[in-house]
Amino acid sequence: LLESSLGRWNGVVFLNEIFQVIVLNDYQKRRFANRIIGSLFNTVTGKKIAILGFAFKKDTGDTRESSSIYVCKYLMDEGAHLVVFDPKVGKQQIIDDLKHPSISENPSRVDKLVSVTDDPYLATEGAHAFAVCTEWDLFRTLDYQRIYDGMLKPA
Repeated sequence: LLESSLGRWNGVVFLNEIFQVIVLNDYQKRRFANRIIGSLFNTVTGKKIAILGFAFKKDTGDTRESSSIYVCKYLMDEGAHLVVFDPKVGKQQIIDDLKHPSISENPSRVDKLVSVTDDPYLATEGAHAFAVCTEWDLFRTLDYQRIYDGMLKPA
C-alpha cells in the first residue's frame, strides 16, 4: 500500500534512490559486455559477435534506452565486429541508435563494425560469440546446435 504525503517521498532521498538504480543498470550493461570480452580471452578486437535482439523488450520495435545499444557500444569500443538481428527493429533504426553522439564519437566506425541481418542463423554464422539481448520468444525455438556448428571454435 502506497502511503504518500508531502514528507513521505522526500525529494532528495527519492532522487538518490533513482540515481542508485541508474548506476546499477549502467554497471550491469558494462558487466555483460565485459563477460563477453572475458570469455573471448580478454579481447574482441576484430572478432565477430552476433547480437540477438536490439529492442528494449520483446514484442516491440522500440529501442529507447535499450540495454543492447550500450552493450554494442562497449563491444565496438573494444573493436568487435557486430552482426545484429532483431525481428522488429529495422536496420536504419539500429544504425541510427549506434551512431548517436552519446554512443559513438565516430559514426563512420559504426559503418565499419556493424551489420544488420534479418536472419538469426546468418547473424551467428562464423561468429566467435553471440549474445541474446532481448527475450524474444523466437529465441527459445532456435536450433542452437545448428548455431554452434556454424560458429568459429572455440565457441
